[in-house]
Amino acid sequence: MTLSAPRSHFGTHEVGNQPPNRGDCDLWQDDIALRDAVSREDGRAEIIAGYGKVMGSAGMRQAGQDANRHSPELVLFDPGGRRLDEVYFHPAWHRLMQTSLGAGYAGIAWDGTEGGHVTHAAMVYLASQTEPGHCCPMTMTYAAFPALAANPKLAAVWQPRLSARDYDPSTRPIAEKSAATLGMAMTEKQGGSDLRSNATTAISEGDHYRLTGHKWFCSAPMSDGFLTLAQAPDGLTCFLVPRWLEGERNAIHIQRLKEKLGNRSNASAEIEYHDAIAYRLGDEGAGVRTIIEMVHHTRLDTALAPAGLMRGSLAAAHHWAIHRSAFQKRLIDQPLMQAVMADLALDCEGALALGMRVARSFDGTTPEDRAFARIGVALAKFLSNKRCPVVTYEAMEVLGGMGYIEETGQPLYYREAPLNGIWEGSGNVICLDILRTLAKEPLAAESLRAELGAATGSDRRYDAALQAHAERWPGLPPEGEARWFAERTALLLTASVLIRAGVTVVSDAYVTTRIAGERGHVSGAMRAPVPQELLDRI
Repeated sequence: MTLSAPRSHFGTHEVGNQPPNRGDCDLWQDDIALRDAVSREDGRAEIIAGYGKVMGSAGMRQAGQDANRHSPELVLFDPGGRRLDEVYFHPAWHRLMQTSLGAGYAGIAWDGTEGGHVTHAAMVYLASQTEPGHCCPMTMTYAAFPALAANPKLAAVWQPRLSARDYDPSTRPIAEKSAATLGMAMTEKQGGSDLRSNATTAISEGDHYRLTGHKWFCSAPMSDGFLTLAQAPDGLTCFLVPRWLEGERNAIHIQRLKEKLGNRSNASAEIEYHDAIAYRLGDEGAGVRTIIEMVHHTRLDTALAPAGLMRGSLAAAHHWAIHRSAFQKRLIDQPLMQAVMADLALDCEGALALGMRVARSFDGTTPEDRAFARIGVALAKFLSNKRCPVVTYEAMEVLGGMGYIEETGQPLYYREAPLNGIWEGSGNVICLDILRTLAKEPLAAESLRAELGAATGSDRRYDAALQAHAERWPGLPPEGEARWFAERTALLLTASVLIRAGVTVVSDAYVTTRIAGERGHVSGAMRAPVPQELLDRI
């Protein structure tokens, strides 16, 4: 019998109706809303443009995937049994850190650059689109800088290295390094946000203290030092704990790395202090007052990072929609998909606009600037993080089954989406903080009223909603209504920023859907047809 040759199966692998690889993207040039916001809030466009082009490149996006695919490894002991307490990272992680720190992510707000906080905020937004995990140690380094002012001697050594546009991952004492990063170790298992219940003890010993205790969360355990809280004789106190001392390791023992839902590139650990040497920041008993300066600045990043996550997931969904066809039409040309994409774009634009406006108040020098920064950052953090999981999920769904596949990047955005809402105060904590701020800081309440009132006269629906808000809550709301109050106030504040920005197609759609309530409860449940100009901004 003569057997015929097998039929070729190569035809089954022909690829059709699949979007092309995105290749190099320019995260600055492709983002109209970002360019508008940076111009409006006086950021350094030339710096942000360069960083956006690099972070959008195919190589950097691949580095982000590699850093998450190859998780950090905990190495507790060397071959001889001596404690190491080190975490090893994939080379892609170091590439990301070098690129971002070298661009000024952590230091540009402190090195005298005009518009430094706005520029930093834009970098948070951009970095979160490429690889959000490496933002954690850099954000803490940025935020720790002002807290160190509580000890001028420490500040003289640490601040120049924290603000250096460099990355030095070597394990050496701070005096031998050109650049440094700082982590945070505050949370204990019995207290969470209730920091005053911390049980770690601090015993004075000459010019330093000895700390003993267990920390349930230590972010970025390979940092050069950590800001931490411990109970000194006169109460809860803030300390700087260096990881290396002259000629030896400090007694900081890593117990385990946490297995997190979100970013897998960054290490988070559980640690113990065993008579670890620490240096006091501020007075004994003033720990919360001292650390709050760091928390305040970290919150700025937790307001901008979700805007970046939303933008990253939306951009990926938009790329899919313009190259994928179904039922003889491109997805992006189908009215229902247009409604979904436009609705998600409003969340992205609103989060970015409010976050960047708040960042400008961090650059300000007046009491009014500082007061608005205090209340504005809490409102921005609350609203942006409540929208982020919804937007990233909807953007994932645009891709159908492919949205569930790691290589599209959508699962990373979705896993990361809840993080910034939890970090530095979960939703309830932030809402209570908003009420406290408005009750105890009259200038904060006044500055908020001024920001809300600045947009009146342009849209009667906004004016009516602002009046209704004042009538509903002539004073502060009862605690049980704090979320409702925070959400409504943040929506109105976002609308105010967008109205004053002057992009009518955006502000009109935002007021229609978010303020006047002419929409349903799910993304895309909005009035048709969608303005093409709104889609063109994605």
